[in-house]
Amino acid sequence: MLRITDARTGEAVVAAPVRRGLTRVQAHASGYGAGSLRVLLVADVLVRALELGGTPVWALLTGEREQPELRSGATALGMHPFEDGQGLGSGVGEAQILHVVGEDGPEPDGVRIAVAPVDGAVPADPAVLRLALLSRPRTEPVRLDAAPLGEARETLVRWRRAVADWARRPSRPVPDAVRGRLRTAWEDDLDVPEVLRVLRWVEDAGPELPDGARFETYAYADRLLGLDLTRDLGAPL
Repeated sequence: MLRITDARTGEAVVAAPVRRGLTRVQAHASGYGAGSLRVLLVADVLVRALELGGTPVWALLTGEREQPELRSGATALGMHPFEDGQGLGSGVGEAQILHVVGEDGPEPDGVRIAVAPVDGAVPADPAVLRLALLSRPRTEPVRLDAAPLGEARETLVRWRRAVADWARRPSRPVPDAVRGRLRTAWEDDLDVPEVLRVLRWVEDAGPELPDGARFETYAYADRLLGLDLTRDLGAPL
């Protein structure tokens, strides 16, 4: 069961208190830039986590400025499409509304998920930006300089090549213990950096973990991460 910290109270709340009840995830972002894209990215990952748990989700974007640019940037980063949430009241049958906001953003009523700012320009490769932002807790500021972007780029190249190689071996199921670690991580306040640490452990695990299981683990985790880790399947190694 996914629990998320409400920035208003500092307390953890159940993200979807009614089983299979419609949950609204509303991102509040104005002005195109890395900080606004981070707000949308946190909302996107939250949507993915809820859907993996079987919760129907309604994703909305609210803001005053540069909304077409933000939507275009969100699409480039592989995010779910966001409907227009401007001036929208409560929807019929909603069990929960989760507002994803920047630290200096609006303060709507309801559960608020705060996102720390980003310093730096948006890089050319959207997948690199996505991984660089996912690698830090959402409550910590991020500086997009050469070091984190270079690390994200190298990790993406390495993981995509590894996934393509593992896919050539016989498929094996995701080990129950590994699946449990992944779900425990993202259901604990959407701890994506811990999800990435689990993937690094899987990458470095010894021969007791078959390559087919590594492949299935990465494919499963990528349903949350949205990094297109299976992109190079079938490409020459």
